Amino acid sequence: MQLPLPRWLAHRGGGSLAPENTLAGIRLAARLGYKAVEFDVMLSGDGTPVLIHDETLERTTNGTGRVGDTSDSVLFALDAGQSELIPRFTEAAALCRELGLLANVEIKASTGQEIETAQCVAKLTAELWHGAPVPPLISSFSLVALEIARDLAPTIARGVLFEAVPADWLAEIRWLQAFSLHCDADLLPDDVLAEARAKAIPVLCYTVNTENRAKMLFARGVSALFTDRLDLFAPETTAYKALHLGD
Repeated sequence: MQLPLPRWLAHRGGGSLAPENTLAGIRLAARLGYKAVEFDVMLSGDGTPVLIHDETLERTTNGTGRVGDTSDSVLFALDAGQSELIPRFTEAAALCRELGLLANVEIKASTGQEIETAQCVAKLTAELWHGAPVPPLISSFSLVALEIARDLAPTIARGVLFEAVPADWLAEIRWLQAFSLHCDADLLPDDVLAEARAKAIPVLCYTVNTENRAKMLFARGVSALFTDRLDLFAPETTAYKALHLGD
């Protein structure tokens, strides 16, 4: 399975420059020249897939309570920052297609909703990007969710997310027929990276917000990085050009 993978992905849509997991963030990433965005998808209390990271509303909105217990009528009236609304997954998909962005769709299930979230997001991702010139990438920390995505949306590339990469990571990649390995930039051993490179498995690291860190990771052979610093690593910046002179 092949995927045109840019070197940089805007973390949670707009990184630190816009309210996270919002349409405004996705638009900002595109305006700054990014070719890929990452965002999190969870189910509302009515079963609607929406863009949000936390299981609770307090950190990123003016609401309270669990996302999975909140009705759409309440959820879509909340302020997600700077008067932005919580987007539906369908809205984010349409915007990414319109802007020609690669979307890294992270399945982020609320506790107890792992299976239904994975089923909904996997099937909808396949439908929403059917025939798209820039296909998406589904990722998750949940191996169960990725197994469901493999079975329900086999044509959509999958990324296996870890914090620290476990010893059996390659077996999991093979079992899930995954495209890429994603992990914490601070917890990537040289032997894992070497084996991934030898087997042509792209390695994507989160969350990289300094030029020196990015330079070191690219020099080690990491394929792509997630960043909150959209201002620092946009294609026209000095940092970007310095890091990619050999591209």
